[in-house]
Amino acid sequence: MSWIDIGALEDIPRQGARVVKTAHGCVAVFRTLDDAVFALSDRCAHKAGPLSDGLVHDRKVTCPLHGWVFSLETGQALGADQGSVPSYPARVEAGRILLDAARLMAGATA
Repeated sequence: MSWIDIGALEDIPRQGARVVKTAHGCVAVFRTLDDAVFALSDRCAHKAGPLSDGLVHDRKVTCPLHGWVFSLETGQALGADQGSVPSYPARVEAGRILLDAARLMAGATA
């Protein structure tokens, strides 16, 4: 994999998100309470709401528009809702957040 540095872990508050703009749309990068990072498409599968504005809890995010809950690990909708959003490999190295550049450029799911 080819990794791209998108910023410092400390730039994203715990249980928060930031947006990375790509040629294939915006990617929401989430930080959990235990400093794990995840990257999903920033468009909810239901009504295209901005997931980066959602509530991060455990390893999930709740869409701010209609309350759909998505797994940060897989991008799958949870509960009674069905659907998914693309997810992208992310990791933290030396306090920096890295995303898989090839997947971002391809717009492919993880």
